[in-house]
Amino acid sequence: MAKAAKQKSAKAEAPATQTVSAFKAFDSDLKCRDHAYEVGKTYVIDGKPVLCDHGFHACENPLDVLNYYDLCGSRFARVTLSGALDRQEDGGKICAASITIDAELSLPEWIAASIKWVMDACKTAKGDLVQSASGNFSKLAASGTSSKLAASGDSSQLAASGTSSKLAASGDSSKLAASGNSSQLAASGTSSKLAASGNFSKLAASGTSSKLAASGTSSKLAASGDSSKLAASGYSSQLAASGDYSKLAASGNSSKLAASGYSSKLAASGYSSKLAASGDSSQLAASGDYSKLAASGNFSKLEITGAKSAAATVGPNSRVKAAAGTPVAICEYDSDYSPIGFATGIAGKDFPADTWVIAKDGKLVEAD
Repeated sequence: MAKAAKQKSAKAEAPATQTVSAFKAFDSDLKCRDHAYEVGKTYVIDGKPVLCDHGFHACENPLDVLNYYDLCGSRFARVTLSGALDRQEDGGKICAASITIDAELSLPEWIAASIKWVMDACKTAKGDLVQSASGNFSKLAASGTSSKLAASGDSSQLAASGTSSKLAASGDSSKLAASGNSSQLAASGTSSKLAASGNFSKLAASGTSSKLAASGTSSKLAASGDSSKLAASGYSSQLAASGDYSKLAASGNSSKLAASGYSSKLAASGYSSKLAASGDSSQLAASGDYSKLAASGNFSKLEITGAKSAAATVGPNSRVKAAAGTPVAICEYDSDYSPIGFATGIAGKDFPADTWVIAKDGKLVEAD
């Protein structure tokens, strides 16, 4: 995990020794705190592990890794921690003397693991569901702190207002709503709807046509099903979607949006937003100042109306429309679709502002 402020750990006279299956996040180079990792390898430290100081860190709850790494731009893995362990008091993070990087997880795989973990967390030691329902059209509501609600029937409704609640639904067309801070909502059924208004909420959905909405600050939304819709209005929100035809929208400042599926649409209106898309035919639009847009898929479209922003696209047949003063870079391709260089310029100076442009003969020119 990236180094954070020191956190109090559960100290004993000797660190616990055991083996734990956990999850870890890395930067885009599979590094953590400047240490490079490789899948399939085991790493061991000298001495005893000390939380946030010495050792290898990971979390048993996949969603907890988002406390240390961004949802957008990070890589995730399933790991095994072993040897001496030092645990955070609230159970969120573990520091170990040894770690094995078992497998890297794609975003859909990480979302599935997150949903399973929340589902399992809503069970008792005997495997019974806590505050649960299995029939269709069930309704569950809780107002206390750290409540757990789980439903497996179609068209279920779950609502919680207490802090740190966990809501999980596996049936189609379920509805989950939480208003307390630090809530976790997970749904695997088709056409599910998840809404959270508390700060630091985490929402994950794997079913097709899911809808996720968050209004609290620093919320994190992730969806892997096709045609999902994600919307966040709080500051510093993070939205990530891997399914095709997804739609992501953020209005809070410093939001981050990432999509890898085909024909995704990303829109941000807050200042200092970051939008990235890798799927073909994606559309990105930002109206806030200091925004950054990047696309690597074919036929991508990037539109910027905010000041002091920047845009770059590397996919063939892409185009950009930018406000005056915006630096733009578009990769140019030959007739065999081999990249031959970048056309760059400043909107309003090197090419017309507020006009769709493409790369041609090394220059940015108006699109037909």
